[in-house]
Amino acid sequence: MLNKPFTVLDLLDMDLTGQDALSLRCIGGRKGLTRAITVIDANRPGLALSGFFDAFVFDRIQIFGRGEYLYLKELEAEGRTDTIERLFAFGIPCCIFTYGQAPEETFLSIAERVGCPVLLTGLETAEFTRRLVRVLSNVFAPKKTMHGVLLEVYGIGILLMGRSGVGKSECALELVERGQRLVADDVVEVRCVNGNTLLGRGASTLISHHMEIRGLGIINVAQMYGIGAIREQKELQLIIELQDWDAAKQYDRLGTEQKTMDVLGVSVPRLEIPVKPGRNVPIIIEAAAMNERLKSMGYNSAREFNQNILKWIETGEAQSAYYGSDDSY
Repeated sequence: MLNKPFTVLDLLDMDLTGQDALSLRCIGGRKGLTRAITVIDANRPGLALSGFFDAFVFDRIQIFGRGEYLYLKELEAEGRTDTIERLFAFGIPCCIFTYGQAPEETFLSIAERVGCPVLLTGLETAEFTRRLVRVLSNVFAPKKTMHGVLLEVYGIGILLMGRSGVGKSECALELVERGQRLVADDVVEVRCVNGNTLLGRGASTLISHHMEIRGLGIINVAQMYGIGAIREQKELQLIIELQDWDAAKQYDRLGTEQKTMDVLGVSVPRLEIPVKPGRNVPIIIEAAAMNERLKSMGYNSAREFNQNILKWIETGEAQSAYYGSDDSY
């Protein structure tokens, strides 16, 4: 959840590029730029302009496409501005005109008087609406901060967790050296989009691709290993907790038990990997990533192994092998 209201000014100030770029600029009602945006969806107020305000969703951003734009011109040419006055009386967050078609001066003067921002974009209505909903979905997505290292290993987003000093960053550095990619070190921001997808990225774009290696200091992974060694964000698909080796603890040796961790209401597969001198943890993590990919494709190595053992026992071959063994020596 957002700690403070997300305003129209925040929407204008967002640094969006590529397929998320909204290309917005304010052409009127600037004193209302602090109005809060509280709903992800947008609305096209065609019915409201015709005078039908029943079930009018005034709490949404109002998008004026070509149809609404032409109808507004007709209303203003005939001097019928009462519906425009009623529209603004609802306290809508803002109005956005697409196709680069700015409204007439009458509309702008009313918006200026009531303090409702009027924005303009050159994008077509359908494309702009898709981008706006996608952007706002990210803005309003539930999020939390997690301590760990987020990596992409063979296409799987893995969050390395564990106590401070257990070797998370050193292990991540070895994985980057082996061709895997770093998303964020130390502080990871996780967002839940569409209700079931977790996206992780660095809590700060300024430091997300830097790593702290004890005894060495801070290193810039992108500068040392190239731009191909980093990613801006990645879906969180597996959590691996690095633990100090405990000889008294029983660790899972078959992999038939699927442990999970709840993150923002989504169950994420979780593994516990004990760490001790001599264990090549990066290779184990790479194997875990490939095994997770196999599971996503419908193949479970541990389950197949278990089924094969049961079949072997049922056929009687296990008893024959046991009783037929030569124990005389």
